[in-house]
Amino acid sequence: MIGVVYLGSNPKTEERLRYIPGRLVQYTRNYKDAASACSTHVRNEHFIVFYEQGEQDDDINAINFLKKKNKHIYIILLTKDFTAENRAIYQKSGINDTLDSNASITELNKKIQFISDRENMLFDDQQPKYRMLRFKIPLWKRVFDVFFALIVLILTSPIFILTAIAIRLESKGPIIFKSKRVGANYTIFNFLKFRSMYQDAEARLKEVAKEAGNQYAEMNKKAEKPSMVSLDMGANMMIGDDTDMMIADDEVMLVGDDFVISETDYSKEKKEEIENAFVKIENDPRVTKVGKFIRKFSIDELPQLFNILKGDMSVVGNRPLPLYEAEKLTIDTSIDRFMAPAGLTGLWQVEERGKGGMMSADERKQLDIKYGQTYNFWLDMKILFRTFFAFVQKENV
Repeated sequence: MIGVVYLGSNPKTEERLRYIPGRLVQYTRNYKDAASACSTHVRNEHFIVFYEQGEQDDDINAINFLKKKNKHIYIILLTKDFTAENRAIYQKSGINDTLDSNASITELNKKIQFISDRENMLFDDQQPKYRMLRFKIPLWKRVFDVFFALIVLILTSPIFILTAIAIRLESKGPIIFKSKRVGANYTIFNFLKFRSMYQDAEARLKEVAKEAGNQYAEMNKKAEKPSMVSLDMGANMMIGDDTDMMIADDEVMLVGDDFVISETDYSKEKKEEIENAFVKIENDPRVTKVGKFIRKFSIDELPQLFNILKGDMSVVGNRPLPLYEAEKLTIDTSIDRFMAPAGLTGLWQVEERGKGGMMSADERKQLDIKYGQTYNFWLDMKILFRTFFAFVQKENV
């Protein structure tokens, strides 16, 4: 059960909070009244406190008081200007999250809903002071991972040796390729693979992607793009070739230094960026001949057994993402993807092969989220079983 308390005196914020559907918000002007409003009266009653930022010293004292008096609160600081130094100070005092003080009704409501959906995890008494969402691998999964990785390493040791020799003979560069990947809890680690590309492959990524095209961006390409309106001081706002811009009375326009765009169109653009976070190029010319072979039979993935032994990954989980992809999946609707272990194989891998290798970025993301919310021992065994019978990729992607 989640209650909502506002601490501040910004009439615009108060007005927006009044329109939050299905929520009765308590409005307070000082931290003592807010602490009183957050007093629990029934079991498992928790509170979200929207705290309007003021003078830093006063804020720190108020937040410390609130945290001392109320254990079951989640403080969201409403702020305009926030430096890295400010953030560190406020986090140390006990805030849990931040939002722009001009956040829309929709944004405020989404944040409340996000916290409500994770109430049991966020307000667990065993969680640390800052109540950060964190995934912890279950003991059964860790024991299975270590046992599985050791057995497979022993059985595939001849393949390791032959692959290393073939890579070294064909092209210059290290046998093992290391890249930074993001796993559970957005943890960054060195992801190991047999090198399947030429040594300068990453430097050529942008050029190749431009020529070959992003497979997923093409699938999600829109026929029309949002209109960007140039600003000319003293002149009327126009679109294209002197066409008058028609704006609905209730449309919110976002104004930049040299453009105007509707909030609806801006949201569409951001949605497309998130959907196209997974970059994949067909018939990649950066791949060596040995690389094509070891990719086809998934031999390039074998060094990840060491990642599993180290604890960076699990046998079954969500594939760890490169930094540039993971940074596009940090919104509330994507966070459950990272509340699960990074894996050698996973749900979308076996589902994708069942669909002939064609799956949109959004479908992949949803399957990752599904796994994070529902994984268990029998689901892991089912995925592993299907992987053994589908490890040869049907398409050269």
